[in-house]
Amino acid sequence: MDLEAGQVAVVTGAASGIGLAMARRFAAEGLKVVLADVEEGALEAAATGLREDGAAVHARVVDVGEREEVFALAEDVYRTFGAVHVLCNNAGVGSGAEGRMWEHDPNDWKWAFAVNVWGVFHGVQAFVPRMLAGGGAGHVVNTSSGDGGIAPLPTASVYAVTKAAVVTLTESLYAHLRAEHARVGASVLFPGPHMLRTGLWESHRNRPARYAKQRPRRTPYRSLGQWEAAMREAGREVRFTPVEEVAGLVVDGIRAGRFWLLPESEHSDARIRARARSMLDRADPAYLENFILD
Repeated sequence: MDLEAGQVAVVTGAASGIGLAMARRFAAEGLKVVLADVEEGALEAAATGLREDGAAVHARVVDVGEREEVFALAEDVYRTFGAVHVLCNNAGVGSGAEGRMWEHDPNDWKWAFAVNVWGVFHGVQAFVPRMLAGGGAGHVVNTSSGDGGIAPLPTASVYAVTKAAVVTLTESLYAHLRAEHARVGASVLFPGPHMLRTGLWESHRNRPARYAKQRPRRTPYRSLGQWEAAMREAGREVRFTPVEEVAGLVVDGIRAGRFWLLPESEHSDARIRARARSMLDRADPAYLENFILD
């Protein structure tokens, strides 16, 4: 689809990281941007910064895990701007799950699914019918992760499972839209190819009480900075992808109508091929050997 000045883009998880980068890029393209995030202070700062740059901005505090809040967002957006052309279901959390899978706190699963999976589904149900009814061109981008969509990452099993669900959800959405001959497209985003400086490591700062951990947290790294320092001290290289590159990938992908928003990477491509070979050969998943927990 063509991105044109005056169109409206809705981005969840927009107060920082990938979401804010996408909002800034859409604004630079002349779109009106709607920022949704659960963190009020960061959301206000992001909206203020965009307005100072001349963007038309509407911001609303939203917990995407709560269906009513996402539908209220849709009502608010259509009342304010009258249309939505781009929807980025980007909000996500790291669950903070620790230990072996059978040791995970059930609330880690509940919280991660509420935001990472239900949040995407709520966005689809709240916005897509109205985007279709508008009759114009539109596009939905759902943020997954290489951890879940390219090859499972056993060391982050809860997060990986939710992000794998986003891939299948988006494939299903794509198929349904095509069956309707809709002018609304769909893409699944795999940010990368390297790590990103986002607030995912500090997701616990916004963890609702209803999903509180039932056991004390054991993981020593409570921030990306702490983890990065530990990796460098251990002599391990840490590479990051600028979030602006991810935003550029999204804009280019929407314009080209691409489903897989997957940056080129020899490492990722090798993992994809290894997983496919394992499935076709009905063989053991040797591609997981490098991720086996000690």
